[in-house]
Amino acid sequence: MARKQRNRSTTTRTDGEVGPRQPCPCGSGKRYKACHGAADGGAAFVVRSFEGLPGECDWVALREFVQTGTAPLSLRPDAFTGTAEATTVLVASLLPGIAPALRREAGDVWLGLQVAHQSGDASRDLAHALGLALVVEPGAAVTMPADPGPQTRLQDVVDPAADFTVTLHDGFDFWFEGVDDREGALAATLEQLNDTIEPTARLTSVEAAYWVSTGTKEHLRWVVPHDEDTMLTALARLHGAGADGLVEGSRLVGSFRAHGLLVPVWDLPLGCGAEALEEPAVAFAGRLGEALVDSSALTDAERSARNGLANRQLTIR
Repeated sequence: MARKQRNRSTTTRTDGEVGPRQPCPCGSGKRYKACHGAADGGAAFVVRSFEGLPGECDWVALREFVQTGTAPLSLRPDAFTGTAEATTVLVASLLPGIAPALRREAGDVWLGLQVAHQSGDASRDLAHALGLALVVEPGAAVTMPADPGPQTRLQDVVDPAADFTVTLHDGFDFWFEGVDDREGALAATLEQLNDTIEPTARLTSVEAAYWVSTGTKEHLRWVVPHDEDTMLTALARLHGAGADGLVEGSRLVGSFRAHGLLVPVWDLPLGCGAEALEEPAVAFAGRLGEALVDSSALTDAERSARNGLANRQLTIR
């Protein structure tokens, strides 16, 4: 008797699409079919949520690890309001009370990035918070629903031609600009918050590279706009050639995975500072560019380096 043939699906997946048995890209540790790929898993998970926005890599940095950064955000003339002039918003890593967005007494709108959202698309949730902030009363913060449902994304409302220029602050004093009374409880709270800030500087010679000092260590965290697998292979080539360092005594120790991008992390010698990294960062960017277009097969040493780098990745949810 002939063996009965098992019915197999002939559906193919597009590039970058997650298979049902693959780990869910949200970092939950579950298979995709049991997480965001489930029938009741809510909105589909968007891996590269800030792709297409001006300053994509800086969006990732402000969202995930920069403590006190801000950037002006220009909206399209017809975004939300339907007015004839573009609306400018201030994007901040963190807002008072960890608010997703607020409208200040003066009427200007602030959007907070380091907030917990329930869906699988940070861009959609941030755009929803922004839309709510544009219509609340001055002095009010936004309250987000657990799942706002299908909504506009940031890519639909942000002016694609505008700059996204990050400003770093020494503390959270910018929260209270225009507030005259900083005595008593307000002053004590501000001092307590500012004591938690780690000195940070954004390099000027390359995009989205941030030096930070934790007191006992210094690091460089650099968000790069390349496909994760391609970037990992390029870093392995540089490591195999002994060309993955920045300054003497620096060491590439691993990387974060955030919003579809890699964030390589270097340990730096104490006392290095940000200024000493400017020229080495430009030189590294040149070496990285050459490695990214190298299509030759990896050597055994490079494959080993790639496996080691892959094992030292931390997914940021």
